[in-house]
Amino acid sequence: MTHAARIGFLRFFLAFGSLLLLTLVTGCANTANDPASVAAAVANGVEPITDSDEPEARKRARIRLELASSYFEQGQTTVALDEIKLSLSADPTYAPAYTLRGLVYSRLNEFRLAEDSFKRAQQLSPRDPDVLHHYGLFVCQQGRYPQAVELFQQALASPVYGGQAKTLMAKGVCQVRAAQFAEAEGSLARSYELDPGNPITAYNLAALQFRRGENSKAQFIIRRLNNSDLANAETLWLGVKVENRMNNFEAMAQLAQQLGRRYPESREWASYQRRAFDE
Repeated sequence: MTHAARIGFLRFFLAFGSLLLLTLVTGCANTANDPASVAAAVANGVEPITDSDEPEARKRARIRLELASSYFEQGQTTVALDEIKLSLSADPTYAPAYTLRGLVYSRLNEFRLAEDSFKRAQQLSPRDPDVLHHYGLFVCQQGRYPQAVELFQQALASPVYGGQAKTLMAKGVCQVRAAQFAEAEGSLARSYELDPGNPITAYNLAALQFRRGENSKAQFIIRRLNNSDLANAETLWLGVKVENRMNNFEAMAQLAQQLGRRYPESREWASYQRRAFDE
């Protein structure tokens, strides 16, 4: 696969950034008895804190972090940072606050500060799967693929971690970036088994299978995605290419008709008009 093809392969992953962001923020501001909080406590070998015994300082920190998470999702990074500072003032040992701070600094391209935040979160909660997941995503974005995969593996090792599907998805996309295509297919396929409704996983798995010549597998997944409300120009174009390769020209024409009607200004429609099926 060429460098340009790898970039195109990841475009859909980035197009669903808001959906991905939601999966990232989830777990950064858990309630005391939230499953992610329980998983983190169990992973670190301590008794989980529940509402009945949550210290007052931790409660204040958690409430501030919930506000910070909401502001971050809305793109208000400065306000989010202010709330994170208040969260850490209440409880300087609250690992989720450092994790969210890392996400904020990463969005602001302050990578050294982001790295420091993720490292501090890991120091405070070394086996917390949410910390490991977010730190893994960060180092993958920095191109440090072996370290990222190792962090994802550590997160997945938690027997009570409820975010297996999202971490497998992130691991698979990172493995694509590292040109580890066979390994990436295994990660994405397992993620798809756990969460077949995730469009990021479905598209990336189908795209990888298509490029590896596994046409029937790719057809099954991309047809399912294109029959949902989550279809877009990229999924339709991938469907067109799959059906063309399999000589299903009637199905190809139907998808192309949708592509042209719904996305007439898209580069995918322009590619179809040029019959650039191998780009």
